[in-house]
Amino acid sequence: MDVVQLQKQLADYTRSLFNEGYLDDQFNQLQQLQDESNPEFVAEVVSLFFQDSQRLVNELAKDLEQQSVDFKKVDAHVHQLKGSSSSIGAQRVQKACISFRNYCDEQNIEGCLKCLQQLKNEYSLVKNKLETLFKLEQQLLEAGG
Repeated sequence: MDVVQLQKQLADYTRSLFNEGYLDDQFNQLQQLQDESNPEFVAEVVSLFFQDSQRLVNELAKDLEQQSVDFKKVDAHVHQLKGSSSSIGAQRVQKACISFRNYCDEQNIEGCLKCLQQLKNEYSLVKNKLETLFKLEQQLLEAGG
């Protein structure tokens, strides 16, 4: 594929991530911080988000399996995940966290378990979408674009 085709494919794919609500303007702001001196900035920040998010999702699953659920602890983990997803512009993950926190406030275990599943799904989707985005960017660079 030539550079022009790759540029169009990357632009179309990126636009679809915004149109489908996976990303918001915070992701654009993150991209603006990347420059020649740090060309991997966005990928590094997003990679840290992936690591931290996976850890938090695992903690949430453990927290919700307890005989007596500590909803304050669950809420603290969800709050942390909401903040990190917001900082990279992962809008659908952030929205899932908002619903999750509402169930924590109500101490509703069924609602929390449902939200955990939704959160896992949204996290998995945005992770796959961003990995694809970075692969397209890498292909464009390798093609000389």
